[in-house]
Amino acid sequence: AAQARFGAVMCCCGPCAMYRRSALTLLLDQYEAQFFRGKPSDFGEDRHLTILMLKAGFRTEYVPDAIAATVVPHSLGPYLRQQLRWARSTFRDTFLALRLLPGLDGYLTLDVIGQNLGPFLLAISTLAALAQLLIGGSIPWWTGLTIAAMTMVRCSVAALRARDLRFIGFSLHTPINIFLLLPLKAYALCTLSNS
Repeated sequence: AAQARFGAVMCCCGPCAMYRRSALTLLLDQYEAQFFRGKPSDFGEDRHLTILMLKAGFRTEYVPDAIAATVVPHSLGPYLRQQLRWARSTFRDTFLALRLLPGLDGYLTLDVIGQNLGPFLLAISTLAALAQLLIGGSIPWWTGLTIAAMTMVRCSVAALRARDLRFIGFSLHTPINIFLLLPLKAYALCTLSNS
């Protein structure tokens, strides 16, 4: 929603996206011939198409009252495979979009870089805390407090904006992010060319 204020939603998710036929026809050849590092790429097509639309000068919008259905993973294995594909797609298409971002808006540049840099900084913090635990036998109290405070602020803002207290429950995602998704994102970054 924030990105839509600038007419540049950076990823129009596959099951939720609609495009003008005339715009899609213009970009169809580029879209169908999706390559990364000289190899065909068969994942992240929704993010890739969004970037192509923005590069061609089209706006991408967010429609808050639209309703769409999608299939979601019901167990850990498929969820982690989905997250691996999404992480690769995010990294890969962020590289493609870097030249595009400054021409769109400073906020978008900051937002996209933050989406990629945030997990990296969290990973460094986590590794520093683990190193401190191994060397000193304990983790500084402020490390846990900082992560918990950042989590609660983020979830509280979402709960207030949505007027729905269920968003506070999203704070439970933090341990999943630290212990499952960060290592997965590191692996994704090292294997960007894998399909």
